[in-house]
Order: sequence, then C-alpha cells, then structure tokens
Amino acid sequence: MKKINLKHYIFIVLGSLAMAFGTVCFLSPNQIITGGGVGISLLLHALFPQITLGIFMAMVSIPFLILSYVYFGKYYLFKTFIVVVLLSTFTDVLKEVLHVKPMTNDILLAAIFGGIFIGLGVGFVIKGRASTGSTSVVGEIVAKKTKYKAAEVLLVIDATIMFASVFVYNDINKSLYSMLSVYVGIRVIDMILTGRPSKKIVNIVSNNVEVLKEQIRERIEEHGTILTGIGLHQGQNKTIIYVTVEASKIDLLKNLITKYDPDAFMIITEASEFLGRGLK
Repeated sequence: MKKINLKHYIFIVLGSLAMAFGTVCFLSPNQIITGGGVGISLLLHALFPQITLGIFMAMVSIPFLILSYVYFGKYYLFKTFIVVVLLSTFTDVLKEVLHVKPMTNDILLAAIFGGIFIGLGVGFVIKGRASTGSTSVVGEIVAKKTKYKAAEVLLVIDATIMFASVFVYNDINKSLYSMLSVYVGIRVIDMILTGRPSKKIVNIVSNNVEVLKEQIRERIEEHGTILTGIGLHQGQNKTIIYVTVEASKIDLLKNLITKYDPDAFMIITEASEFLGRGLK
C-alpha cells in the first residue's frame, strides 16, 4: 500500500507540473483557453493581469474544494488540495520566478501542444486517484443528484468558458483553436487512462473452424474462444472464432483465412483496454 500511495503522489506531482508547463509555455502566452478551473483562471488573468495566474488558480479552486469536502469527504479533499497547491505554485514559479518563455508563437502548435500537456497532466492526476479540484467536482455532484451525466455537465461548462473567451480576447479564431486544444487534451487523457493496446479484436464466422483454429494456434500463437449461434434470417447454425490478435499479425491472419476458408466472414475492431487473467 505504501508503494501504491507513493506512485499516486508521483503521478500527482508530474500531472501538476505538466499542466503548469502547458499553461505557461503554450496556452497563456498565445491566449488559448482550456476547460475547467485552468480555463476560468486564464480568463480572469486576462481581465486582471496584475494578479498572478497561480493565485487565480488557487482562488478559483476554493469553492470546488469546499464542495469536494462536503460531498466526497476528507481523503478526496486532501489529494485535491495537494493538486491545487502544486498546480498554482508550479505555474507561478515558471511564469513569475523563472520567467519561462513561450515554446512557440504559432497559435496552431500552441493549441496542439498545450492540449497535449494539459491532457498529460489531467491524466496523471486521475491515475494518482485525485482531482484537479475544479469543475469536475460539479460534474460529479450533478451526476449524483440528477439524471444528467458528469460528462454532459462538464461539456456545458467548458462550452461556456469557450464562449466567454470570445469576448475576453475579442478573437473568435483563438476560441476555435482553444476548442482544438481541448479536443487534443481529451484524446491524450483517454490514451493515458485506457492505454494503446497493440491488439485487435477479430470475429471470424467460418464453416471450417477446426482447421482455422489449429492454424491460429500454430501460426499466430494466440488464444481465443469459439462461439456458436443462429443466423438472423435463415436460422442456420453459425460458428464464430473470437480472438485478440497483435496488429502486426493481422495480415497473416487474413492470408490464413483466404487460404483455408475464402468464404469466411471476418470483422476486425479496435481493442481499447485489456484487464484480467492472462495479460502480459
């Protein structure tokens, strides 16, 4: 448990640093907005530049910290508080103390790489079993109290932030780039949390199952499951081989099927995540 907790706190530190770096080096100098508390802080800092961005991050998080304590308890609050402190501190150290320069002045590159670092940061924080201490808390509370999903609530909040940025920066193009940055961040978060398995899921409907089964075991060295079912229209019996295959071996599998059962029907889909016994 100590090792697990240590790993969680390492993720929290790395995540907070990545978010601060992305904000200071890409988003803020190019007037690009992201979602959540960081996005709100960027808007407030643009309106009141005499107050540091890190202080705004801490101020914006206060009401969300109170809500997290009321609805989710002390342990949730403790980790969230650590994230808020680290994020606001790293941000001001990079921006106000070290005076780190923008990595690029190209707004497209800034949107993409800013989204990447924000996504990395949020993903690492979530893997550390913590929260960024902002609008995600509202999403979770609303989801508990109403029929709406947390993702739907966050979408509305982020859309409001994007809409407000049009008036703060007086530039709709930057708001559109901000939407691109948010999308990139979401994709990066998804990659961190679900991984990028190199395997595909293959369903093979065949009348020559025994031969294909042996070939898959010997040539592709994968294990799978044979399912039986009934055809939808004619009611005839169907046999399906369900197997996960390395992406690099898909062409070999196609060749085997073409050779041993050219009439077979094959469906290939992406495998987003693997859990359970037998994983390497």
